[in-house]
Amino acid sequence: MTVEETLASLVDRFNRHVARNPASAEELDGLERTIQIQLTDGGTYAVDLAGGRLSNLRSGSSNRPDVTITTDTATFHGLVKKDIGPMKAIVTRRLSIEGSLEDKLLFRKLL
Repeated sequence: MTVEETLASLVDRFNRHVARNPASAEELDGLERTIQIQLTDGGTYAVDLAGGRLSNLRSGSSNRPDVTITTDTATFHGLVKKDIGPMKAIVTRRLSIEGSLEDKLLFRKLL
């Protein structure tokens, strides 16, 4: 599966989860963020979070991302498949997240 397909699947999975879980939707209510995923071995993508949903997945950098997630393609796929946990990836410096503490905690909900 390509990175683009994986990201589209992740967006769909997140949106379905929020639709099924009113508590998650309430927790995200009012949050508006632009999330950028920067792959060190190729490709940058951005997606918007608004109204409790992810939308507008696009290739390329965002002018002013609220959160920037930096990793390599293998780690990205491992995180999505849950072969590696976010904390292990951060500790081993295979993943970095730039943003506020609240935004960093938001990352866990995306996976």
